[in-house]
Amino acid sequence: MERKNNAAPRETLLITRFSALGDVCMAIPVIYAVCLANPDIRFVMLTRRGAAGMFVNPPANLTVEGVEFTGRYKGAAGALRLFADMRRRYSVTMMADLHSVLRTHLMRAAARIRGIRTAVIDKCRKQRRHLVSNGAEASRPLPPVTDRYARVFESLGIITPDPQDAASPARNLPDSLFSKVTAPRSDANEKWIGIAPFAAHQGKIYPTEQMHAVIEQLIGQTDVRIFLFGGGKHEQAVLSGWAAEHPERITSVAGSGIGFAGEIALMGQMNAMVAMDSANMHLASLAGIPVISIWGATHPAAGFYGWHQNPALALQLPMACRPCSTFGNKPCRYGDYRCLSGITPDMITEKIKNLIYG
Repeated sequence: MERKNNAAPRETLLITRFSALGDVCMAIPVIYAVCLANPDIRFVMLTRRGAAGMFVNPPANLTVEGVEFTGRYKGAAGALRLFADMRRRYSVTMMADLHSVLRTHLMRAAARIRGIRTAVIDKCRKQRRHLVSNGAEASRPLPPVTDRYARVFESLGIITPDPQDAASPARNLPDSLFSKVTAPRSDANEKWIGIAPFAAHQGKIYPTEQMHAVIEQLIGQTDVRIFLFGGGKHEQAVLSGWAAEHPERITSVAGSGIGFAGEIALMGQMNAMVAMDSANMHLASLAGIPVISIWGATHPAAGFYGWHQNPALALQLPMACRPCSTFGNKPCRYGDYRCLSGITPDMITEKIKNLIYG
């Protein structure tokens, strides 16, 4: 029997995943699917305040709490206070740890002491080490992170369907969310391309001068409109400079203030996206568009590929030295990141044209 809207939920599940943005983003379709399949359970997503904005169009039984680990929640004692506050506020009866770090280990321990059921993600650390040490060719691909997230909910006995388009936060987002940046597409035949050339670590960033060459090729060889996505001040300066060179053809979204909801809505208008192994790859995947992803120090075999993305759209070089790390945060042993610079602008441009023109 369907419960009434004003009836208290029988169970409340606390979900933890604090960083990084891409990892939180990958959790969204799984969490939404689980929420929609279990309307009698209240779900509370606990994440960093900066990541909370990605949870657009949340299901009715999902509450998102954004926190920072300062003041009351600083350090080990702060983690325990955070759990105590969430338990009292929401009468938590279960905890799903999608992060598995010291902070969430402490929170899980506090939950178990109080008889609260818990489950934690398998990070496949041994398999990740094997992948980095032996290379992708000699290693078995790790299960996608989305599958590992799903297993956490399954182990708590929660109905966990495969996330489909209905679980995407990008469904039915209004054009008004990005009207500050550009008007909605007026010509259905005009091709829009999104480019997000940056990532958190050097080992995942395609050389800036080569990406600039990609943009110049696209401007010279096609009639596309290009939208540039990025975050920090340095990124904003670079992207604004590129946009200023062709203001009628290029728009920089960086620093526009439209937020995650606006960016996802705008990405949903793209015919294709070009991104690194980054949060923008995952945001574009939520938007349901094809992403040409560029891989250097990291590798899709680690399980961090975009949700519902075609593996054939990954651009990478078959090199014995890659992947050299799981997250791209280790310096290149040769000092030149040849895994990235060896991908030519022509390779990227042709991939884009083949995708959008067939």
